[in-house]
Order: sequence, then structure tokens, then C-alpha cells
Amino acid sequence: MQFLLESIASLRANLEHLGSRLILVGGRSVEQVPKLAERWKVDRVVAQSWVAPIGRERDRKVAGALRVPLEMFDTETLCPPGTLRNGDGEPYSVFTAFARAFARVKVRPPLPAPRALPPVPEDIRTHGVVLPTLESLGLERNPLVQAGGEHNARARLKTWLSRDAKDYDELRNRMDLPGTSRLSADLKFGTLSVRAVWSAVGRRLRALSPDALRVYQNELLWREFAHSTLFDRPKLLDETFRPEWRDFPWRRHDGDWRAWVEGSTGYPVVDAAARELLNTGFVHNRARMIAASFLAKHLLIDFRLGEQHYLNLLTDGDWANNDAGWQWSAGCGCDAQPWFRIFNPVAQGEKFDPEGNYVRRWLPELAGLPARYIHSPWDAPAEVLAAANVRLGGNYPQPIVAHDFGRRRFLETAKKHLG
Repeated sequence: MQFLLESIASLRANLEHLGSRLILVGGRSVEQVPKLAERWKVDRVVAQSWVAPIGRERDRKVAGALRVPLEMFDTETLCPPGTLRNGDGEPYSVFTAFARAFARVKVRPPLPAPRALPPVPEDIRTHGVVLPTLESLGLERNPLVQAGGEHNARARLKTWLSRDAKDYDELRNRMDLPGTSRLSADLKFGTLSVRAVWSAVGRRLRALSPDALRVYQNELLWREFAHSTLFDRPKLLDETFRPEWRDFPWRRHDGDWRAWVEGSTGYPVVDAAARELLNTGFVHNRARMIAASFLAKHLLIDFRLGEQHYLNLLTDGDWANNDAGWQWSAGCGCDAQPWFRIFNPVAQGEKFDPEGNYVRRWLPELAGLPARYIHSPWDAPAEVLAAANVRLGGNYPQPIVAHDFGRRRFLETAKKHLG
């Protein structure tokens, strides 16, 4: 909500600077848009399409209630969802084949922004409602939440391109370093278009760092693939892509679930991911994969609970991306990793947070531990724990499940269920 309100305020200021103004109207879009179109005697209504099923249903209802055309622009993605098909005319279910088909798509460069806009016609006397404040919604400002608005989005892109973009292929998985673009919320809210990002990154990296360009554009293609998949299979938000997983025997364990949500599982990198989410509305993508794998596989808890938890709290909580990531991590999704591949949270932490700085940032109770033990504090000698003021089972929990046990339990359960 904080990001959204800041983005709307930025949009309002931009429109006023160009000579127009933003009118906010209270109510449901399916009721208010047709009323306003009739009151203002407009010729057409234009909007950006939204792949999520709730958005498509909203647009269908608005179009049905309008007496004038509703013109939708497919600018949420690089190409209109539903247009890439295999030789049989079916949607792709494997990313590599989708990416090969996309290679034939010519991504249009974004149009330049207008330098001026006509004023709102004088006969439109609707003043609208005041933009809510966080306080009026009963919320407190969180300085750790990424700043919203087009100006901040463009500044983020410019800064990243000038600093870390050239090393993206090497830095993107490092949880302790600012190597990613942090544009996911901007793409979700539309403060930057994906075509603008694709074009800007291409101009900057094509000659400077072809490997970084290839890897970054590949990540944008994964986003494209997720949106295309949800467009063709809208039931994915309610069921697994692979039918054999739809009645999987997940565990119900409130204590384990609460420990995962609060960041008290006893596995530092999993707990750091949980606390980063709770404090900032963001989680590094590598940490998301580790945390998701741990919930679904080590704890054997339904991944859909984690998916909903993330969607509720992530500033960049995009329905298509979030579902694709969670189903991939659980092993039941479209083009999923093999279901029997289980992340070892200790090994992942040692590889992608080698000095433990990501863990130290979000778990200050472990900040005094040397890097050698930061991802497995239970291995630290008593004198090392004492020197770092770490009391296992006291100010930091023992692991709620042993890695070998959790891995074996999941594999046995999955093999039995999947045959």
C-alpha cells in the first residue's frame, strides 16, 4: 500500500506537470468506469490488460457494462500473452522451448513520453476524492519499503545500469550483495514498463557485457513465461500444474508453520528470508527459492500457504510470478525443477552468502558468529557460541527439523504418492 500510494502521488504530479490532472473516484471499477464514461460522454475507454484472472474478469465486466469500446493494451508483457504457440497450436509448458519461440519476436522499443498533455475538458467537473494517506488507512510508514513512483523507478534503473548491471550474471544469486536491479515492484505496478527495461538494458549491456545481458533478459523471459502460462491456464492459482500433485498429503503443523513465518526455524538463511519479508516487503530471489523449498520439502507443508503469505506481503507480489516460483520450488509446476531436488539451506547459505552478511543483517542475534559457523551455528564450539553471545535454544532456536530427516521424509512421501 505504501508503494502504491507513493506511485499514485507521483503519477498525479507528473500529469499536472504536463498540463493535465489525475481524478480519483471512490468505488468499484466495474461500477464506476461505466458511469463515468456515460457522464463524460467519452468515445472510448482505454486501459492496460492484466493477466491475473481477477483482472481479466474485471475487464470483462467493465466491457459488458460500457456503451462504448473498451480498448486494452497488452503492455504488462513483452508480447501479448497467448500469442506464442508450439507446432500443435498449444501453449508451451517448457521454458527453453518458449524462449526459442520468443527469440523470433521483435520487441518494440517504448514510445517517448509526451512533453505535454491537453488539460482535462472544462465540462468535466468531477473533482474526485483525496488520495488516502497511510495514516488514514491505519498504517505506519516503513522506511525499509522500496520507494514508489516513476521517478524513483527510473533512478533505480539508471543507478543499476551504471554500477552493477555489467556483473549481473555473477552477482544475481549473491544474497549479501546489491547485484540485482530491484525493478520487480516497478514492473508489477507499471511504474516502469517491461519494454522500457528490456530496451534500456539492451542498449547498456549489448557491447559492455553480453553475458550479463543474456542472463538478465533470460530472467525477463521467465517473467514472460510465467504470465503466458497463467494466461493460458488461469486455474493454476487454485491447483497444481501437474495433476498428480493435486491431492498430495501435505502436513498440517501450526508450530512449524509459525516458525517459518516468523523466522525461527533454526536455519539462519531461511530465517533471514522470513525476516527480510516481514521487515521490508521484499525477499532476494535466491532466498525465496531456499525458503520455499524448505517449507514444502523439509517441513512438508503445503506450498500454497507460503505462496499466499508471500503474495500478501511482497511489494512485488505479482500473481503470475509468485505462483510460478512457488510451484517450481515445490516441484509440481510448469517446467519445474525435479521434485527430488532439495536445497540444503546450509550449503546454499555458504555458497551465496559466504561471509554471512545477509544473515547478520536480519538475524542480529547471530551477528557475532564467524563466517565459518554463521550458517550452521549448532556446529560451533561452546566457547565460540559464548563469545558471540549465542544461546542455542535460548536467543536463537535449535533447528526444528534435521536436514537429513526432512529430506528423507519428503522423498519417501513423494515417492509413495507419485509412484
